[in-house]
Amino acid sequence: MDEVLSLDAVGQAEAVRNGVVSPREPAEAAIARIEALDGELNAVIHRRFEQALAEIDDIPEDALFRGVPILLKDMGWESAGDPCGSGSKILDGVVADHDSHGTAALRRAGFVILGRTNVPELGTTITTEPLAFGPTRNPYDPAYSVGGSSGGSAAAVAVGMVPVGTASDGGGSIRIPASMCGLVGLKPTRGRVSHGPSLAESWGGLSTTGVLTRTVRDTAALLDLLSEMMPGDPYAAPAWRRPLAEEVGADPGRLRIGLVTVHPRGDVPEDTEATAAVTRTAELLDSLGHEVVPAHPEALGDPEFPMYHGALISANVAAELETVAAWRGRPVELAELEPHNRLVADAGRSMTATDYLAALRLLNGYRRRMARWWTAGSGTTGFDLLLTPTLAVAPFPLGWISDDEVYLALERAGLGAAFTAPFNSTGQPAISLPVHRTAEGLPVGVQFVAAAGREDLLVRIAAQIEASVSFEHGPFKHGPFRHFR
Repeated sequence: MDEVLSLDAVGQAEAVRNGVVSPREPAEAAIARIEALDGELNAVIHRRFEQALAEIDDIPEDALFRGVPILLKDMGWESAGDPCGSGSKILDGVVADHDSHGTAALRRAGFVILGRTNVPELGTTITTEPLAFGPTRNPYDPAYSVGGSSGGSAAAVAVGMVPVGTASDGGGSIRIPASMCGLVGLKPTRGRVSHGPSLAESWGGLSTTGVLTRTVRDTAALLDLLSEMMPGDPYAAPAWRRPLAEEVGADPGRLRIGLVTVHPRGDVPEDTEATAAVTRTAELLDSLGHEVVPAHPEALGDPEFPMYHGALISANVAAELETVAAWRGRPVELAELEPHNRLVADAGRSMTATDYLAALRLLNGYRRRMARWWTAGSGTTGFDLLLTPTLAVAPFPLGWISDDEVYLALERAGLGAAFTAPFNSTGQPAISLPVHRTAEGLPVGVQFVAAAGREDLLVRIAAQIEASVSFEHGPFKHGPFRHFR
């Protein structure tokens, strides 16, 4: 069964469909691996093994992913009857009374939901070390962070517990864990995946939902599955010409790609590992016939962007606390939160409606200035893609972002997300790919950003890179990681 667990979701589904394994065996093997490894990894904070196994017999035989195990991020991604804690003690006792749009789609497709994965409190930082559940450890080195906020899902996928984990991204929370754990992580275009039925938007439109995988074809197949609007959704992503799965292996053509290694804002120090990853990728792209030139949108260097972005997050976190207060019948006191979230929530509570709208208006202008840099296709004046580091800092150990020094923790989280957060504000799709490792063996990803609606282009270039280097630094190219044997 180790061989089955090493397959991606498409491969496991094929093994079930072809009778190589029964519909129960992948889930049973995944449960065994979780039980064997999660005592140290701490990725899965809520287990629903008995319910999951009981549900397998009800999956239709023609379900596309019949019997394939999956884990849900414990933020959003509601699953009826299960806890939904968002990494915080303030949500103790909360049980979802419905499936989210995404969860329902996964069930219809035949996925077996084994449990929920660890997140930082309220998803507001780039490391997964909540006081409520403890830190999730990196499979490449347990002393290191897995990133955040989709850190538990990233660790579980990287170590082979499941082939796919669900995720969300309000400032880099799909792409940063993908970089830290050697995975493929695509943040879809705003509006591509519905937040329904309980939400219209998340974090004022900054946050989107998606998945973390080990292969490009899994990412494409899962987004095909999840990309469906619900009535009343406030955003609509541009339609693709064909399913993303058909873009895997399709010729991307000769693309014009802008390259940036040092953040143009001027306050983000250059990281040598991030630079090495981008440089290596640029050389590969050149060898594949693409035009790669040092260039980026001028707006990327806007020094006021972090303030606008932070204002939307703070206001939305404060509003979320009001929802929690209504549910439990008493206010959420700042002392109940982790120190960094006390600052975030306090800032949100102190904002006026006009403050919030001013930040939103500035971000809307920022989005237009950024978007002009891209074109829908190759051209001589515009660019098809932007190539950047995913994480602007080197892979970092647990405790590097610590509330013992809360202002330093917020500063470090902001620096780490310097290349990812702008594209939450613009709503553009962006993908992190595992192309590099440090001398110590820790993964480092690179980010590609496309124009709104162009996930198809990201899948084409990602598949071309995957085929060219076989993601040689990915989790199953050298067997299980040295610590988890």
